[in-house]
Amino acid sequence: MRIGKQDAPYTAICTSDATSITVRGHDLCGEIIGQMDFTSYFWLLVTGEAPSEVQRFFANAVLAAIAEHGLVPSVVAARMTYAAAPEAFHGAVAAGLLGCGSVVLGSAEIAGRFYAELVAKAQQGETIEAVARGGIKDLRREKRAIPGFGHPQHAAGDPRALLLLDLAERHGIVGAHIRMLYAIRDALPETLGRPLPINVNGAIPAVMLDVGFPVGALKGISLLARTASLIAHLKEESDRPIGFIMSGAAAAAIDYDGEAATAGPSTENI
Repeated sequence: MRIGKQDAPYTAICTSDATSITVRGHDLCGEIIGQMDFTSYFWLLVTGEAPSEVQRFFANAVLAAIAEHGLVPSVVAARMTYAAAPEAFHGAVAAGLLGCGSVVLGSAEIAGRFYAELVAKAQQGETIEAVARGGIKDLRREKRAIPGFGHPQHAAGDPRALLLLDLAERHGIVGAHIRMLYAIRDALPETLGRPLPINVNGAIPAVMLDVGFPVGALKGISLLARTASLIAHLKEESDRPIGFIMSGAAAAAIDYDGEAATAGPSTENI
């Protein structure tokens, strides 16, 4: 059963025959393996075009920025899964990736779509400041967080975000999306009542969109980067296991507040 319109049975990513493999119009063995670094290959796979030097530089920078941040929920989920099922390395990686949503990792995609939407509005004639204020007010009316802002640990400023934005300034790639990010930051004290720092999931989409990465693939940046980190954590888990320590710590940290158990069955007539 088909769902929706599917009348174009084609793919432009890869094909092969008895003697060759073609990826995005390039011979895999003749033009890619041993000649193209993996970040450039990732960009080629996603966009269909090899990146420029600037695009490759920033793709490398954001992948490094988001790959690792300690025992965050995705890592805890992966390590605890591996502790319970050491035969399923792939399952543990999957467990870590499945929680990449609106709060952790996937927030870069949400932020990027928000910035792109505001940039499109600003291109219709409104000032960037007015669009930023309006975007924040719309989110607050719906009681939604401002994507890309705030951090529970880096309250004075996410060092990863600060560096990425500094690199953007130094390399001259600041465009409409980074400017919108700054406009949102500057509007927060008035519209929210307090300032918030830009976090890495705000800097990454702004930078990547300004160097030409597609908004529809932004979540892939976080997924690819965190996969590398999960593999490292699972290798360590196999050598120095802490999965059940984390499980025990979770059980010890949470108090039961449900109803008390009722008395067991009477044994008077037995």
